[in-house]
Amino acid sequence: MIDLSLQDDLSKVIARRMLANPPDSPTMSKVPAVTLGFWIIKIAATTLGETGGDAVTMTLNLGYLVGTAIFAMLLVLAVGAQIRAKQFHPFLYWAAVVATTTVGTTLADLVDRSFGVGYLGGSLILFALVLTSLAAWYRTCGSVSVDTVASPKVELFYWSTILFSQTLGTALGDWLADDGGLGYEGGALIFAGGLVLVLAAYVLTKVSRTLLFWAAFIRIRSVSRVSDVALGGLYR
Repeated sequence: MIDLSLQDDLSKVIARRMLANPPDSPTMSKVPAVTLGFWIIKIAATTLGETGGDAVTMTLNLGYLVGTAIFAMLLVLAVGAQIRAKQFHPFLYWAAVVATTTVGTTLADLVDRSFGVGYLGGSLILFALVLTSLAAWYRTCGSVSVDTVASPKVELFYWSTILFSQTLGTALGDWLADDGGLGYEGGALIFAGGLVLVLAAYVLTKVSRTLLFWAAFIRIRSVSRVSDVALGGLYR
């Protein structure tokens, strides 16, 4: 005969475990939903980061190396706080995005100009880094979708890819405007046209949303870069 008290105890244990680890509960993402509002704030954040990077390296005349070192420390603090947070906090997230933009701005200038790699060489190196980061992320976690960003391991891959993408967008903007001979006004139009194509692909095709996300992310950084320079934000 079954001991009813033992059966009751087992039921309570199972119930507590199910409440602690619901089998079908979705993992809460640590990044915002990708909506129109996301892209508007992203444009503002990257423009702010671009201006901040130029202010330190050029206006204050600290140079690209010192500027990159300063902003790299701020990036580590911002991303560290974002990863330690138990849930999504808009301020922490966008502070980390601004930090990746400032580092991306100064790092791209450091590689392209101070190291003498050139805009094309810098763009190719950074493109390879973006692909390497995405490949390592996919191999380790099985997906590179931003919807899966919920654990510290995935967040490290996410922010690494964000940093390389921001830096690549900066280098691409300079390469097309300077070496391409289009000027920064012409470069802004080209990259804006690229964004329109990404939007059209999103609306009219079934192209991978993850691919389109990263394509748009890089192009928006390029638009921000060339637009800032065209408006006189960068002394050359």
